[in-house]
Amino acid sequence: DWDDIPPSSALEEISEEEAVKIIAKPILPFQSSTLRDYVDHSETLTKLVHLGVDLSQVEKHQKAGQLLLTLDFEKDIRKILLFLKDVGVEDNQLGSFLTKNPYILGEDLEALETRVAYLKSKKFGKAEIAQMVSRAPYLLLFSVERLDNRLGFFKNELGLSVTKTKDLVIRLPRLLTGKLEPVKENIQVCQVELGFQRNEIQHIVFKTPKILTSSKKRLRKTFDYLHNVMGIPHDLLTRFPQVFNSKLLRIRERHLFLKFLGRAQYDPAQPSYISLQQLVSLPDEVFCTELAKASMQDFEKFLKTL
Repeated sequence: DWDDIPPSSALEEISEEEAVKIIAKPILPFQSSTLRDYVDHSETLTKLVHLGVDLSQVEKHQKAGQLLLTLDFEKDIRKILLFLKDVGVEDNQLGSFLTKNPYILGEDLEALETRVAYLKSKKFGKAEIAQMVSRAPYLLLFSVERLDNRLGFFKNELGLSVTKTKDLVIRLPRLLTGKLEPVKENIQVCQVELGFQRNEIQHIVFKTPKILTSSKKRLRKTFDYLHNVMGIPHDLLTRFPQVFNSKLLRIRERHLFLKFLGRAQYDPAQPSYISLQQLVSLPDEVFCTELAKASMQDFEKFLKTL
């Protein structure tokens, strides 16, 4: 499961496995099951609602409701909001950011600043940090040591340069916050089962980082179809790894239609060559007219026979 997992409390560093096992101990006795009932009595909650925080979603996060009830807006929360704005979270994003990660309101401001300073020291620009934090809201809950280990992991595991590692996590920042096991497994699958060389895997991952977090079953099935049914060699798959993000059904329907028309030619050395990129990315109409040289009606009629 590729959801980010927050550390359990503002102050302790724990492993992801432990985080899952923690059972919430309410700080306040709950007379009510929803935060909504507290809004009238809590200036903090009222202000958070005005910011656009969705309390019904916050309640789904372990311990988050109790955390918010113990914080004072002026004393605890205002400085974190100013910090987030300073990092580059837009005013109109604050509500949804805090809905996804209410825990940041209980964090120590200095610790948060240290983490941002660490990212700057690794030559991440201000706009890049803002983008990463907005797209991976839990990012700033992780200690410098942990962020450093993560960057090191991707650099070493994939043999990427520092610049390429940076680029990878800017484009998919949840690589820094999600679990590493599935990523290791996907790299293994590409290497051992699908038979890609290390340099091919570097290239594939660099072009389509999502491959690191996609389902292994889907990877295997898509590869099997492309390689064993359509006869696409490894080097071509390396050149167009976007095909792994496409729905297999779409690849299959289009390939079978082209085959039916005698146009399924994926070898770049041949005159009627069809690139994988076009095969998966063109809208149906364009696919029909440009690649299949047929009408949409023909395609729709053909699909009914499948």
